Amino acid sequence: MGDVARDAEGGREVGREVAAAYGPRRVPLLFLNVVIIAVCGLVYELLAATVSSYLLGDSVTQFSLVIGVYLTSMGLGAWISRYINMRVARGFCEVQLLIALIGGTSAPVLFFVFGLTGKVAVVLYLEVTVIGALVGLELPLLMRLLEKDLQFKDLISRVLALDYVGALFASLLFPLVFVPMLGLVRTALLMGFVNAVVGLWATSLLRFELRPSARASLRVRGVILAVALAVGVIKAEALTEMAEERVFRDPIVYAESTPYQRIVVTSAHESFQVYLNGQLQLDASDEYRYHEALVHPAVAALGRPLRRALVLGGGDGLALRELFRYPQVEAVTLVDLDPGMTSLSRRFEPLAALNRRSYEDRRLTVVNEDAFLWVDGEAKDGREAAWDLVVVDFPDPNNYGLGKLYTRHFYQRLRALVAPGGRVVVQSTSPLAVNRSYWTIIATLEAAGFVVHPMQVTVPSFGVWGFGLAGVGDFAAPRELGAPEAGGRFVPEGLRFVDSEVMRGMFVLPRDMARVEVEVNRLDNQILVRRYEAEGERWR
Repeated sequence: MGDVARDAEGGREVGREVAAAYGPRRVPLLFLNVVIIAVCGLVYELLAATVSSYLLGDSVTQFSLVIGVYLTSMGLGAWISRYINMRVARGFCEVQLLIALIGGTSAPVLFFVFGLTGKVAVVLYLEVTVIGALVGLELPLLMRLLEKDLQFKDLISRVLALDYVGALFASLLFPLVFVPMLGLVRTALLMGFVNAVVGLWATSLLRFELRPSARASLRVRGVILAVALAVGVIKAEALTEMAEERVFRDPIVYAESTPYQRIVVTSAHESFQVYLNGQLQLDASDEYRYHEALVHPAVAALGRPLRRALVLGGGDGLALRELFRYPQVEAVTLVDLDPGMTSLSRRFEPLAALNRRSYEDRRLTVVNEDAFLWVDGEAKDGREAAWDLVVVDFPDPNNYGLGKLYTRHFYQRLRALVAPGGRVVVQSTSPLAVNRSYWTIIATLEAAGFVVHPMQVTVPSFGVWGFGLAGVGDFAAPRELGAPEAGGRFVPEGLRFVDSEVMRGMFVLPRDMARVEVEVNRLDNQILVRRYEAEGERWR
């Protein structure tokens, strides 16, 4: 007890000497540390939530769990800080290096684990717990280092204010700079590097409160860690490719992170596959079945020649390819959120060849906007309904950003854009694998005022897939392929799958795909997202 008391008294004496000697000069620098570690701390939380959305499914449950576990762990770290009574300066520096190591490698580790095992939840939440506890520990330690320089009320107000400012910076930088420009892996490594630098910097700011041996040890480990993380930042693309090669079965031939998604193209069996955020979007070997079924029955259901068409989603240009088979088409507008995807469809030669260079057609207008906001704006402007055919080709509703594009609100706005006698066709997931989700989309279209004919087709890469062919007012399912024209029907050449007989079979749904009673998907509840996630998990 006597030794502890002497050490404590010695620590207080050193503190008084430090405050008198260089306290005023170090305080602003330590406050800058508060902002930096706040930025890093929130970025780690956002990284964990984003990775969980990529690998476990983007849902309220996942985001709530990540945030809840992280905040609880921060509280645990703050509580643990009370037991660090001596060597506070060393404790702060050690925490910075630990956060740099664990936080900086968090995203690469998660991707590698997922690639090796296909399961990542346990590792994810273990990382969230440890990083949260360390982040919760660092701020109390820093406040205790500053308490000898400031009055308590000034200390609390300044540290918390700067902590919140740092959180604001992180919340802006993460979606606008870090993810689109750096990607998840490089962002994690960069934040780890920053934490390592803060730890090294702290050994200088707190040099009088660190024993020479401890200071030397911290600096050696800090330099090694900072250099390793810096190399990781430089080589992040290679690390990402290594991780993705374990996630994807086939060789990766192209990869790009856009502000909206991760695009990966793989190659196998003399074909290629396009993945968005890890989800297969198309396989070049059989996509023609999907896109011919998506477009041609809807054109056949028109009671007049197809002149003007609107495509929502479909940035791969393959629905455009099918539409441009009809020479009567005068204008097509494509609305797709991600310019990275529409650009890829122009410049990536295999995909450009597959879509028959549809983006070079002078009849095409491309709009890179959120389709939900674009349709809403067009409908509110009260413009005359002008579209003979609307092709809705969005990814499956596996998150709330996509789920809003399957709501009654969206379909009601969309209905205002369809010309009298026009048709709408909607990609509607699988009536076999996610039966209730499929019928939810059909029921939601009907609740928005459409008459809907359910459809199904088999696509080997996806299994049985479904669509909804809709119109305002009663109409019959088409019996003969082709677009009406003077003197008969124009049947496009070059189709590999759809003919009149096949098309008629699409409107027959077997008993295991029969209609079930479901709720309508509304903007305020988005039941479809939760239903799709639950059914998809059972199917997997």
